[in-house]
Amino acid sequence: MSDKPALSDLPDGWTGGAPDADAFHAMAEAALATLPAVFAPHVAGLVIAIEEIADDEILASLDIEHPYELTGLYEGRPLTERSIDQSGGMPDRVTLYRIPILVEWIEEGERLDWLVRHVLIHEIGHHFGFSDDDMHALEDMA
Repeated sequence: MSDKPALSDLPDGWTGGAPDADAFHAMAEAALATLPAVFAPHVAGLVIAIEEIADDEILASLDIEHPYELTGLYEGRPLTERSIDQSGGMPDRVTLYRIPILVEWIEEGERLDWLVRHVLIHEIGHHFGFSDDDMHALEDMA
């Protein structure tokens, strides 16, 4: 039993089985709502997408051999690389890959809502300009 409180407003029936994309999106939105208010203006335009699995082109671009190795992806320009001279462009996007997250959920036994939250926050970290190494170091300190 986890000592972490459950995230609110999750759809009925998401536990005990493989939730669909809508349930994943609801979990991601609930996780986003738990972020401190200071982050809200910086993630306001962030698009959250749920896909089954990364396509071959994305996996190849990241030098990832097996699609279950990629649970999430940030696409956009990190805040640390932006300039007031830039305008237009596509909104930043975080994609959560449902099947790899479900595989990790089954293998690791962690609560699914917290796993979705972890992947989402990791990808939002890229939005703030953190590298994977930076985030792993922060997680080790926590």
